[in-house]
Amino acid sequence: MHAMNNHRLRRRSVMIGAIATMPIGSPRAQSWPAGPLKLLVPFGPGGSTDIMGRLLASGLQQNLNVQVVVENRGGGATSLGTELAARAAPDGQTWLVTSDSFAVLPALVPNLSFDVTRDFAPVTLIATAPNVIAVHPSRPWRALAEVVAAARGGNLSYASTGNGTTGHLAMTRFAAGAGVRMAHAAYRSGGLALNDAVAGHVDMIIGSAALLAPQIADGRLRPIVQLGEARLPAMASVPTSAEEGFPDFLAETWWGVLAPARTPAAMIDAMLGATRAAFQEARVAQQVTQTQQARLRLDGPEAMRIFLAGQVATWGAVIRDHRITAD
Repeated sequence: MHAMNNHRLRRRSVMIGAIATMPIGSPRAQSWPAGPLKLLVPFGPGGSTDIMGRLLASGLQQNLNVQVVVENRGGGATSLGTELAARAAPDGQTWLVTSDSFAVLPALVPNLSFDVTRDFAPVTLIATAPNVIAVHPSRPWRALAEVVAAARGGNLSYASTGNGTTGHLAMTRFAAGAGVRMAHAAYRSGGLALNDAVAGHVDMIIGSAALLAPQIADGRLRPIVQLGEARLPAMASVPTSAEEGFPDFLAETWWGVLAPARTPAAMIDAMLGATRAAFQEARVAQQVTQTQQARLRLDGPEAMRIFLAGQVATWGAVIRDHRITAD
């Protein structure tokens, strides 16, 4: 009898251990999500990050059969919404959907109450899209080297969507490396920057491929170069910076999902799988690649961690070296 009881106890312990190590999606594991999910977006409604958040929310609702709320909390150069995510309970119910501004925050905004590395756990890099430089058709330049030559002979102007954006930082770094000066016109939105670029009030504009694509397509702007590692299919005739002889001149918009630090790895893995499923759905994938002019990545946490470290180091150095502020 004693031996039989020991056998039963050992068998019970094995079963409990097996259940504890099951993936979170297993019907015998603790269920996730435990209730409605919240996606914090540190921007106002309508921008590209909000669009990505809402695409994700729709897919999660459909695939997980759970309510998903997108909460827009803009302000403070995205620090307000990001802080809310950093302070959220690490219970798998709150997630941050953000963009390239996330990597700029540590150097751009002084006295942050959170650390982008220590207080967050990467989930996935959803997609990347190159910034593009385009000029008004009245300007004669058709290659990046011609723009540099013109800048040496005079003070060219360019528009961006704001101080501290990756477009602004990339142009600052490039101009310094080329030994030229370019006057920066910072705008509060892509629409305002586009208006002045199309009107010819500035010589050039740097912005995401999605922002500039309609004006390029109808001839109101002429593209010079795209700042990604490979040509976008929708802009197959526009060379990359490497092809133009400037391989270090890279600047991409990106979107990703992060969790509050200490969120259990099993929940992060489950969210990764659910996010991949949402964006691999044909309709959603087409919207990302065509409307947002982006490349789907859907990398795992470790790949995103490495990517983020590179972004924080690159743009942080530009901000510090050139004393750039958010205003």
